[in-house]
Amino acid sequence: MKKNILVFPCGSEIALEIYRSVNKSAHFNLIGASSVDDHGKFVYENYIGDVPFVTEPNFLATIKQIVAENKIDAIYPAMDMVIEILKKNENAIGCKVIASCSETTQICLSKSKTYKRLSRIVKTPHIYNKADAIQNYPVFVKPDIGYGSRGAKKILNKEDLNVHLSEYPHSIICEYISGEEYTVDCFTDYNGNLIVVKPRERCRIMNGISVNTKPVYDNGEFVDFARKINAEINFNGAWFFQVKRNSDGVLTLMEIASRFGGSSSLFRAKGINFALMSLYNAFDISVSVIENDYYVEMDRALDNKYKIDIFYNEVYVDFDDCIYLDKKNVNAELVSFLYRCVNNKIRLTLLSKHDDATLGDLDELLKKLRIQNLFDRIIHINPLEQKYKYIDNKNSIFIDDSFAERREIAQHCGIPVFGLDMVEVLL
Repeated sequence: MKKNILVFPCGSEIALEIYRSVNKSAHFNLIGASSVDDHGKFVYENYIGDVPFVTEPNFLATIKQIVAENKIDAIYPAMDMVIEILKKNENAIGCKVIASCSETTQICLSKSKTYKRLSRIVKTPHIYNKADAIQNYPVFVKPDIGYGSRGAKKILNKEDLNVHLSEYPHSIICEYISGEEYTVDCFTDYNGNLIVVKPRERCRIMNGISVNTKPVYDNGEFVDFARKINAEINFNGAWFFQVKRNSDGVLTLMEIASRFGGSSSLFRAKGINFALMSLYNAFDISVSVIENDYYVEMDRALDNKYKIDIFYNEVYVDFDDCIYLDKKNVNAELVSFLYRCVNNKIRLTLLSKHDDATLGDLDELLKKLRIQNLFDRIIHINPLEQKYKYIDNKNSIFIDDSFAERREIAQHCGIPVFGLDMVEVLL
């Protein structure tokens, strides 16, 4: 039986990567929850909204109720502050929380605690006291507790520093380090063994997120850095740290997180699924990795998801230049949608004006493309006939590359019509 995993908040970048990593697993069933309806509502099929914010007094009581009512086996927190709060209250909630121990989550949440704990273990940036007469600008200011790039800024002079600190009073002032920046994705099993250390370069960053990243060769310095941290702090599952090279080329710690990095999907592309491994690990199941030996570079961009309020139990779809592109390729995106219809018991009708004499026999083409059994019925009409006359179900939709065909169907049948550029709306 699948274990029920509650992901909260399910619209964060971490939560979306959890979904991509786990949603097809035969062992876990994902349930998304959020305080604000955001992208998670469009992604998670099982969704719970209107959860109180973590700062509200009834947050833990509501989470406990959700756990009981939905028979949740574990919560996968998907935001740093949520990790710390849920892990600290794990016993009261009534299920596992996928995270390292509470002491570790508290250290990782605070940069000052992180630096204090590790300053004698690894290279950390110099921290200025706010009362110091700073002589060496620029400096870098960032919130002691925070994530992404919120409140983080390169400061060029004293005046800018005072203005910034007035807006972000709970900040720390660090030496400015301008060298190459790396994220190192790590995994420590439930026995404390460090089994994965994978460095990647943060090539392009947007809102604190590495949106272009690629693996880097490790001559041992990243592994050595990770081992020192792992020996000092008790991790359990996926975690990562960020480092930059200082002016002497020495790796210097920027921050640590007791969760996987959102762009660790770079290594999922090679076979290392940090989110799924963390779930197995939480239930005391030993994990190992198979990493494919090829080069991967990852670039991230905004994605679209849609919800549409139409009901249909049949799809009419064209063949030439619709399913069959350029007389040589199957439209994989469209066929993916059609198979989703099969899964949802939606009838499929191929409605085609394919000219056998000039384009080849339709039945033979369907066999060649291995989709001859995909359709519930095939209506093969003369090129001079009008397709709308064959639409006999008003609870249907029509997909065709031809604008003229779509316009005629919309006018005569009054059903929704879709061009190829609109198929992503249906997926």
